[in-house]
Amino acid sequence: MPLTRNVIVDREAALTLIDELRSAVPEEVRAAKRISHDREKIMEHSQEEAEQVVARAQEQAAYLISERGLTEEAAAQSEQIIARAQADAAATRNGADEYANSVLSDLAAEVDRTLAAIEGGLHLLEERRAAYAASIAPAAPVAAPALAMAPEYEPEEDERRAEAYAPRRGDRDADGYGRR
Repeated sequence: MPLTRNVIVDREAALTLIDELRSAVPEEVRAAKRISHDREKIMEHSQEEAEQVVARAQEQAAYLISERGLTEEAAAQSEQIIARAQADAAATRNGADEYANSVLSDLAAEVDRTLAAIEGGLHLLEERRAAYAASIAPAAPVAAPALAMAPEYEPEEDERRAEAYAPRRGDRDADGYGRR
């Protein structure tokens, strides 16, 4: 066994894994930005809608006061309309917040699954390195010289190990995040 810390890694496998990581992470970031943008649009729309309802209520109150002279009735109706408009605006905001929370929770779970898959891939690479290092270690002297053979590559074994490290749907704690 050499006295260095150098390890030989399959270049194509490492480059493939790096390319997969590069393509997976930006998609998650774009999804988070899109969700944030959608939430802002919903909030702006609900604010505009609330302002329109309040403006209509004020116009109606002004009309009732000027046309009928029913000051008390107009004030009561305008307060009711404003209260309803504020309740509707609050309900719209709450709905938008719940939607954003749901989408962001799902995104967090997806990011956790992706991270677990990455960690599983790193663990698998480390196991391959160890197996390769063990296969090239000098063996005890044998009566007849023998050729050292690298272990046979078994893709089914890699898939089984990757699945073992990937989180399952039920692996979430009370907050909805993946367990570690």
